[in-house]
Amino acid sequence: MKKWLLLVVLMALTAHTSWAQGCAVCTKVAAGMDSKSAKGLNGGIIYLAFLPLIIMGTLGYIWWKHNRNEMPAKGL
Repeated sequence: MKKWLLLVVLMALTAHTSWAQGCAVCTKVAAGMDSKSAKGLNGGIIYLAFLPLIIMGTLGYIWWKHNRNEMPAKGL
């Protein structure tokens, strides 16, 4: 399981260059808008981000719940 965690961390650290490209485009588009349209753009971005965040959060919770039960109890 540690190999998977290491793989996910490495993928997240190496993918930052591809994520930054979209942010530059949104910034330039938002700079040319009035405040009401910019708020709408920001709301749309947040709306589109919710589904992947909910999926990742749910999978993370299931993974945590599954692994928490398998850990041996330490003698205290």
